[in-house]
Amino acid sequence: MIISFFTRILFAVYFLEAGLILIVAPWSGFWDRNFFASSLPILAPVLANPYLRGGVSGVGAITALAGLAEIGGVLAARRPPAENTPERNVRV
Repeated sequence: MIISFFTRILFAVYFLEAGLILIVAPWSGFWDRNFFASSLPILAPVLANPYLRGGVSGVGAITALAGLAEIGGVLAARRPPAENTPERNVRV
């Protein structure tokens, strides 16, 4: 049970971090100073294309949302059950 909890938390944090990096990286200077674009000049216009950058950011947004959904699932699983269930050993 504890290993499963920590595994799910690590999974969620990884997805959240990777998603945020994929959202921000295509619009930063890091993207423009790319090793592959400098070694293969034919890739430079493709990597500078705003549609490609938007696609990578979209994949990052989906990944970040998956991480948030996993965090929500972990927190919902840790919440105690609702109190509206009838008690079995009630004496009147």
